[in-house]
Amino acid sequence: MIPNPLRVGVYGAWLAGEVIRGALRIGADVVTPGLRMSPAIVALPLHCETDLEISTMASSITITPGTITLGIAPRTGDSPPTLYVHALYGADREEVITELRDMERRLLVMTRGRQAGERSMQEEPS
Repeated sequence: MIPNPLRVGVYGAWLAGEVIRGALRIGADVVTPGLRMSPAIVALPLHCETDLEISTMASSITITPGTITLGIAPRTGDSPPTLYVHALYGADREEVITELRDMERRLLVMTRGRQAGERSMQEEPS
């Protein structure tokens, strides 16, 4: 299935905004006294299912300043595919997961459409 070009544009514009926001956050932290960075590694079980969705999610995380995808664990049995993400600002792990889930929701809306994307996020990853 080929994503709707309009949804791809919306996701791309949102992602560009996140890249700018991340760069400004890191830039401000570098030039002000005292670092507020608190690095953490989090596991993110995915709702994404296709190779396109998983690789786009991993790439989106990596191009956003302050986060990088360290690894991808494939689906095994009942375990969903899982991304391991390093976040520079990970003092609140739940906040990191919430922001990553928002990115995933937006990505699924781009690839599956609004209704299917929103519905996928309401269930636990399987």
